[in-house]
Amino acid sequence: MDIYRIIKEPHIAEKANLVKDKSNQITLKVDKRANKIEIKSAVEQIFKKKVLAVNTINVDGKKRRMGRNIGKKPDWKKAIVKLAPGENIEFFEGV
Repeated sequence: MDIYRIIKEPHIAEKANLVKDKSNQITLKVDKRANKIEIKSAVEQIFKKKVLAVNTINVDGKKRRMGRNIGKKPDWKKAIVKLAPGENIEFFEGV
């Protein structure tokens, strides 16, 4: 799989920012078919940072209503990547 298709976007949330500051971990939205080894190599190659561990979570999409119609948001995969001490990836610093 292409490394630029594995990582989709950073997951920006309040808890993700707390974990980033406290534990030096970043949270990313990744391709559903990617495994931990592929995610680790993609982060190391794209951002040129040392990765210690990768945890993944399959997130189910929420059900939404629009009037009488019921729909569903798509399922997605979240990866929590632990970086080596001293390493940092800055997405939206100072925003």
